[in-house]
Amino acid sequence: MTAEATEQPDIETAASSPDGAQHESAPRRKGAAQPAPRKRKGPKPRHVPQRTCIVTRATGDKRGLVRLVRTPEGRVEVDETGKKNGRGAYLTRDRAIWEQALNRNVLARALKAEIVPEDLAALRAYAATLPPPPAQPTPITTPEPAASVAPSGTMSE
Repeated sequence: MTAEATEQPDIETAASSPDGAQHESAPRRKGAAQPAPRKRKGPKPRHVPQRTCIVTRATGDKRGLVRLVRTPEGRVEVDETGKKNGRGAYLTRDRAIWEQALNRNVLARALKAEIVPEDLAALRAYAATLPPPPAQPTPITTPEPAASVAPSGTMSE
């Protein structure tokens, strides 16, 4: 026998019993599989689908955006349920964003369809029902002092 054949594999002094508990006395091979981590108790966290607005490219909940769909007939409609058949695109629930989408042809590009004037009028009517964007707070400015004194103590002109 050679020395290589009589070598014992690397072992640690830890093993598991049938009930899954670790004991320090029994040897265990290095690199052996570790016991599975404990399962978290309670319900599994629910998956929330994410979608991207075609104008702002902001990602948000599917329910927080409005889906527009190109139907198999080629019409463009608002899909409040999110389940209509056809190619879809999502927009933020903001009147200004909708105006950008309709004016800059972003919606037609995303849906790969020409938007007929009747559909465009219906989309503009829907956009008018959306809330306007939140007003931006005006920054508070402090008034500048009228005259300053030079560091040497003389008045500047």
